[in-house]
Amino acid sequence: MGEGPTVLVADVGATKCRFALARSGPRGPELFAIRRQEDRDFASFEDALEAYLAGLRAERGVPSLSAAGFAAAGPVSDGRVRLTHRNWVLAPDALAARLGVPVAVDNDFACAARGLPWLATDELRTLQAGAPDPQAPKVVLGAGTGLGVAYLVPADARPLVIAGEGGHVGFSPQSEEQVALWRWLRATRARVEAEDVLCGAGLAAIHAFLLGRAPAPGDAAAATAVQRDAEAGDALACRALDLYCEIYGAVAGDHALAVLARGGVYVAGGIAPRIAGRLGAGGFVRAFNDKGVHAALAREFPVHLVKSERLELLGAAAIALDLHQTARPPGG
Repeated sequence: MGEGPTVLVADVGATKCRFALARSGPRGPELFAIRRQEDRDFASFEDALEAYLAGLRAERGVPSLSAAGFAAAGPVSDGRVRLTHRNWVLAPDALAARLGVPVAVDNDFACAARGLPWLATDELRTLQAGAPDPQAPKVVLGAGTGLGVAYLVPADARPLVIAGEGGHVGFSPQSEEQVALWRWLRATRARVEAEDVLCGAGLAAIHAFLLGRAPAPGDAAAATAVQRDAEAGDALACRALDLYCEIYGAVAGDHALAVLARGGVYVAGGIAPRIAGRLGAGGFVRAFNDKGVHAALAREFPVHLVKSERLELLGAAAIALDLHQTARPPGG
């Protein structure tokens, strides 16, 4: 393990938090003391953080920390992040006062983009080889409780990360079946977004649509049952996953076209590794490349499935280590 400052990091989603400690190593940030905690067990992020630190004290002791970096599932406003799907706010100043070290907070997919250079080859599964250009933009997107998107654009000193709320772009149906799904979803909301389909609740909604049920708020827990039934060979569950993958591929391809992502498209998030077989079966890539006059261009974009859960933690470690470097006094 690398020597040097130890930083505290976390990937804070609407369902779970993953905490870790990190140090700088020869191949990028090195993570250790990783622990997952369920959000439902805590009233606030601060409570979850205190539980992690208490666990460290009991197991190994808390090392001297130099900085902290937190990846959080929501947009950054005035340096703070309010989670999109949970009433938690991460405020760097308040957290720094609590921890006694400088704290940086960023969007979770901005951190995912920052973490891309530090992924090992065996943490990726290539879905489309494409014609990679390391100097071209990259896209990372992923579905879980919601749908996150960010871009990594090469620059002379350090790649530029562009994050936003790309998961909330409108859902654009690509077939008559998807048009019917759009209409079914539209019955319960003023606007149908990509995230309404590409998330855990979205997969459950697709299954309910295929069953012919009345539209209702999505049930994220039901998505696990759909995946389990598909693995058991249930035809309707298999069709729901196939339709999900087709929509996923189309949305990923749209984001790739937006920045000409010859650097690669990285499919991350909590759901993708659990349906890797379906994503690799062909429907995702066919929909990704179904871009009319730009179909040949889309085939040039490399597409990779991120199998690892480390991505956001690696990015959070990168911002925390950078913060340590900029915050310490000259010669410190």
